[in-house]
Amino acid sequence: MSTSIANAASAANEENERTIRREKINAAIRYTVLIIVGFLMLYPLLWMFTAAMKPNHEIFSSMSLIPSEWSLEGFINGWKTGTEFTFGHYILNTFFYVLPKVFFTVVSSTIVAYAFARFEIPWKKFWFATLIASILLPQSVLLIPQYIMFREMGLLDSYLPLYLPLAFATQGFFVFMLVQFLRGVPTDMEEAAMIDGCNSFQVLWHVVVPVIRPAIISVALFQFMWSVNDFLGPLIYVSSVEKYPIALALKMSIDVTEGAKWNEILAMASIAIIPSIVVFFMSQKYFIEGAASSGIKG
Repeated sequence: MSTSIANAASAANEENERTIRREKINAAIRYTVLIIVGFLMLYPLLWMFTAAMKPNHEIFSSMSLIPSEWSLEGFINGWKTGTEFTFGHYILNTFFYVLPKVFFTVVSSTIVAYAFARFEIPWKKFWFATLIASILLPQSVLLIPQYIMFREMGLLDSYLPLYLPLAFATQGFFVFMLVQFLRGVPTDMEEAAMIDGCNSFQVLWHVVVPVIRPAIISVALFQFMWSVNDFLGPLIYVSSVEKYPIALALKMSIDVTEGAKWNEILAMASIAIIPSIVVFFMSQKYFIEGAASSGIKG
C-alpha cells in the first residue's frame, strides 16, 4: 500500500515538473518572439537616433546602428537651422497651438459627450448619427471650405484656424470615445449630487470628470501626439517662417536643389519626437486604462 502511494506521489511530482518545464519553455519562446518583434519595431527609431550622430556621407552607406565615427555636428548645426531662428523657436511655436488645441478638445468633447450620454435632447439619435458620420467624412473634403471661411475672417497666417474649431467639439472621434466611456459609468453618484442641489455643470466637474479622468487623459494624449506631428494644417494656414512649427521647420531643412544634410535633419527629428515620448510615458497608465474602457477596444 505504501509502495503504491509512493509511486503515485512520484508520478505526480514528475508530472508537475514536466508542466513547470513546459511553462518555462513556452514563456521563453513568447518572450523571445516579443523581444525580436519589439526590436524590429524600434529599429527605425534607434537608427534615426544613431544616424544623427554619423557623418552625412555614412548615413546611407550602412544600416548599422553603431557609427564608425561619432559626431554631434548634426545636433549642433541642426539646432542653429538655416534661418535667423533656432530650432527651439520652432518647438515653442508648436506648443503655442498644440496646448490650446488639446485644451479646447478636452473641454468641448467632455461637455458634448456628457450631454449625449446623460440628457434626453430632441433628435438625440439623429445628432449622434450625424456625429458618427462626421468621423467617416474625409478631412480633405473640408479643406477648401474651411480655408475660404478663415480667409474671409482674416485669420490666415495665425494659429487660430488650427485650434479655434475644436472649441465646438469638431473632433467626433473623441466625443464618441467619451460617450462610450460614460455609458459604462453608473449614475448613482450623479443622482445623489443632484439631490444635494448640484446643477449639471457642478455634477460634471465634481462627479463625472474625476471618474472619467483616464478617458480624458487618453483624449489629451491622442490629440497632443496628432497635433505635434501635424503637417498639413500648419502648411495650409501658416505662411510666415517665424511662425513655423516643428513639421514645417523640418521640411524647410530639406533642400531639393542641393544635397540635404541628413544628419542635421535626423538630429532635429529625434529632438522633435522627445515631447511625445515623454508625455506618453508620463500618462501611460491612464492612457491604457482609458483605451481599455472606452470605444477604442471595439
